[in-house]
Amino acid sequence: MSNEQQLNELARDVREQGLNQGSTMKDLVFDPVTGDFRQVERGASHGDGDVVTEMTDKGFAAGEENPKAIVVIREDDLNDAVGQLQRKKRIRLPAAEIEEGVFHVNPDRASRLVTDDEIGCYMSLVDRLPKIPFGDDWKGVCVLHSGEKPRAFVSALSKEEKRNIWREADLYLIPSEENLFSRSKGILEVGVLKDKRVMIVGLGSFGSRIAVELAQAGVGSFALLDFDRVEIHNLSRHIASVRDLGRLKTNVIEEAILGKNPYARVDKFPVNINEDIETLRGEVAKADLVICATDNNSSRYNLSSTIANAGKVGIYGRAFTRAEGGDVLIQRPGGPCYCCLVGGGNLQQEEITDVASARRDGRIAAYVSPEDADAMVQVGLSSDIAPICDMMVKLSLLELSRGRESGLSCLEDELVYDYYIWANRREKRFSNWKPMPEAGGMPTILRWYGARIERDKECPVCGESVTLDGGEDSPTIESLHEQLKDMNIDLG
Repeated sequence: MSNEQQLNELARDVREQGLNQGSTMKDLVFDPVTGDFRQVERGASHGDGDVVTEMTDKGFAAGEENPKAIVVIREDDLNDAVGQLQRKKRIRLPAAEIEEGVFHVNPDRASRLVTDDEIGCYMSLVDRLPKIPFGDDWKGVCVLHSGEKPRAFVSALSKEEKRNIWREADLYLIPSEENLFSRSKGILEVGVLKDKRVMIVGLGSFGSRIAVELAQAGVGSFALLDFDRVEIHNLSRHIASVRDLGRLKTNVIEEAILGKNPYARVDKFPVNINEDIETLRGEVAKADLVICATDNNSSRYNLSSTIANAGKVGIYGRAFTRAEGGDVLIQRPGGPCYCCLVGGGNLQQEEITDVASARRDGRIAAYVSPEDADAMVQVGLSSDIAPICDMMVKLSLLELSRGRESGLSCLEDELVYDYYIWANRREKRFSNWKPMPEAGGMPTILRWYGARIERDKECPVCGESVTLDGGEDSPTIESLHEQLKDMNIDLG
């Protein structure tokens, strides 16, 4: 039996015997001679034995009686406050206890990182804590910056002394903007992404995920367009939670973005782009990249036209019925647009994830009963849409970093297509695809395939101009054309 196993078993025996280091103010010591645990007065000699107080703190016996609180502050805010302290001995900043023992200091209320009741945070350059009033419900935070390393303290009630005292806390610093994404350096041109603006239209299961991923990657500016609110049916695939029910999706996603990158700029437009073409055109003109994550063709057509006229780059993503698969199109200046891909479109082939929006655009007729309408809603798993969102994110980062040397540069030789298709399951339109071991040169599920689409000057047309490339073992154009017919994918 290893020493670690012996320690674990002995610690379990101690726990069963009811030894509690926290309440007795004693240390728990393992004696290697006898193979037993014993208690000694805290601070007293323990001979050759090893103190396992750290083990008891982690749950082998008893935890800390008074665990440390946590104080969180942005590094930039701390530096700004220190600059102010050069002119005065002490300043007061807003703070909030967001849960028991966790305090966020946030002088910039616009970022909305703190939403609870405000309390006081005192900062001082001198190594002296201010006097605090007595009372069970008084809360306060103090950050001392008298030396090279700042220290944080929170107020606590001392029952023994019957007064409020300062107790030292752990200080967590949110890195400055240039350091926040330091782990991405070498893979992404983080400094370049900071100055890029991404417009996301549609903040459902696709748009919400993509927004957060791009924020985590370091994109610095966002335009969010969606007039919908979070409803109960969204929760199975959306990043929102039950506490967000009824809220505008633009507000929910803004908070999610700022939670990942508090330095990002977020502009919100809770509008229907099919009814507010002026806003659509204005925001497309300002964007470096447009993400189309809506669930209906009318909005995609409007975006396709606006993106083409503005000479911008757009990325479209869709899920097929019950997310059995999906596809991604990237529209570049001079290349094929969304209308080139789907032609006149067939609204009934679109995935219906929301009864209300489907009734608005005619995918569910007005005469269909509520019961039948509910039955028509086709929802896939969140894990099924994840690969499609990930491809859209990858294409977005590649496009935003194009021309700059980074870890993504090699993908410029891989992701050269206009159109990509993905299958999650061998059912319905993919039912005739073979299992991986038997596929040979034919398409299989759980793999991306790229297609080149020729732009037709009389768009929408292009069904006969699609070529599918799956690598050296890819099937012939003729056989794949038959495959696409069987799959019933609407390519125009």
